[in-house]
Amino acid sequence: MPDFFPITAEALETLSRRDKRLAALIERVGPLRREVHPDPFAALLHSIAGQQISMKAQETVWRRLRALAEARGGLSPRVVAALPEDSLRSAGLSARKVAYMQAAADAFAQGRLSADFLRAADDAAVCAALTALPGVGLWTAEMLLIFSLQRPDVFSRGDLAIRRGLCRLHHHKEMPPQRFERYRRRYSPYGSTASLYLWALAGDETLCV
Repeated sequence: MPDFFPITAEALETLSRRDKRLAALIERVGPLRREVHPDPFAALLHSIAGQQISMKAQETVWRRLRALAEARGGLSPRVVAALPEDSLRSAGLSARKVAYMQAAADAFAQGRLSADFLRAADDAAVCAALTALPGVGLWTAEMLLIFSLQRPDVFSRGDLAIRRGLCRLHHHKEMPPQRFERYRRRYSPYGSTASLYLWALAGDETLCV
């Protein structure tokens, strides 16, 4: 059974009380279910696989990569680190993404990173550790915080869809950093739940708010 990001009644009530437009959006969209990848290593590879390609292409590459790893014992850091570059390229990965994945796998296999550390560390420490890896930027780290570690208060200014959703929700033409920060503070400590609803708004032009 898939796991989904935990959206609590308290989060919905707090967000609705603080932002009436967001309250209307929550009511219109209804319950949301966004799948998460509880294994941080797998989630990181999934994010790298999806860089600068469509979601459909990402899932095709991911399915091929998992099949390669499963044939050698499973999607573990040591298995991925040992996969030949030509095998990874055959899954549809670019040479750059192969290098990123191998670096991530090596960091986990050698113990410089671990799932236990990422689960225990605070958000800032997780972002610092992940962005030290080649090819992993802040946005990728923030997405892992939400869709693997299931942290409750992630509101990414680097995410274009969140900014677009905020502009649509509040009828702004642009979202400068200071304005974004005001919304981040308003939605804290439930920024992740707010993000999910703003993504829904940004991705559906038929939604009226």
